[in-house]
Amino acid sequence: MGLALSTSWNGFRYEDGKGIIREIRELGFKEVELSFNLTQRIVDDIAGIVKKGEIKVVSLHNFCPIPEGLKREVALPDCYSVASIDEENRRQAVKFTKISIDTALRLNARAVVMHCGRVEIKDRTRDLLFLYNLKGMADTPECLDLKETMRRERGEKAQGHFQAALKSLEELSGYAAKQNISLGVENRYYFREIPSFEETGEIFRRFKGSNLFYWHDTGHAQLWENLGFLKHQDYLDDYSRYLLGMHLHDINGGDDHLAPLNGTLDFKAFKPYLKKDTIKTLEAHHPASAKDMVKAREYLEEIYSNKLE
Repeated sequence: MGLALSTSWNGFRYEDGKGIIREIRELGFKEVELSFNLTQRIVDDIAGIVKKGEIKVVSLHNFCPIPEGLKREVALPDCYSVASIDEENRRQAVKFTKISIDTALRLNARAVVMHCGRVEIKDRTRDLLFLYNLKGMADTPECLDLKETMRRERGEKAQGHFQAALKSLEELSGYAAKQNISLGVENRYYFREIPSFEETGEIFRRFKGSNLFYWHDTGHAQLWENLGFLKHQDYLDDYSRYLLGMHLHDINGGDDHLAPLNGTLDFKAFKPYLKKDTIKTLEAHHPASAKDMVKAREYLEEIYSNKLE
């Protein structure tokens, strides 16, 4: 695999797929991941470009295209939750994930990246980040007290939602397998989201040998190290044997989705975990500039040169 760019960087600026892909190609990328904020029209446009051989789609980020009836601004990956204990909501999440899987097949993509829902509690991640930024440390008494509250509240409500997520993954894994599409379970940014570090292990013990794999997000993993919950490398040491793909973006404190070279991450540290067939996607967001993206591409292609096809 080469180095792909996620359309999360520029997709929101266009109402058509041709403009999105033209801009990405002008930056020197030949592969893309389609993000979750794309309309059916945009996806259809890109399908035509793929058919002409002008771009390769390596992966899609669920939900892609956006679920019918929703505007782009609200069509987030968890607008329907595969972990919902509201059965209708969960069924909708499964329905639109299947559409993403069908779309991946249509575009000759290899994988669909998934968020696996959330525990329905108040999320306090931003509260913790505020204290972290205010105090400059994750082990102040205020931060430690809040972290304990977060663990307790999540622990009290997590099991039902996690079981709902497993039920959804069972159905989706079987559906995707018939299409020869792999599913990537992404490590998450918000504390209430599924899976936690421990739940990730449970998922792969249950689905060992299936088409369900691990998708490593560099910024998300580093956030939890910055906040003192666990080490970034713990994710890679424990789950890299299931690794399907990686979202590569930088982070500064709690501010992630920065272009590489604009934060604190050492991207060379990920090289031992990458293989040539690992999907490698640059997932920087606005306001990263075109110049930032070119510099990031050149840097990543240089340090991962023997990991690219």
